[in-house]
Amino acid sequence: MEFTVLRFVAATLIVAALFAFTHFKVGSIRGTVTPAEGGVRAWAESATDTLRAPIVNGSYEIPDVKPGAYKIIIEAKPPYRNIAKDGIMVNDGQAADVGEIKLDK
Repeated sequence: MEFTVLRFVAATLIVAALFAFTHFKVGSIRGTVTPAEGGVRAWAESATDTLRAPIVNGSYEIPDVKPGAYKIIIEAKPPYRNIAKDGIMVNDGQAADVGEIKLDK
């Protein structure tokens, strides 16, 4: 009986170790902002992460993004207003292209 319990515990630890060392490939989120001079930063928010990247010449790329669903927020310079876009999906090791986001005054 004691030997069976030890085997069960050992098997459980092996399975737990396999899951602990399983990793995912990070992706990225990229896009453009118009007008190019209107954007300051792009933010990516999920239930567990908040990431950001500068907007340079109207383009941004947020690296090291874990797979999942994100909300993108474009931080704008006045007189433009911040804007958000929901439902951006990042897949394992892939770049999610948000496309063009137009800023309003």
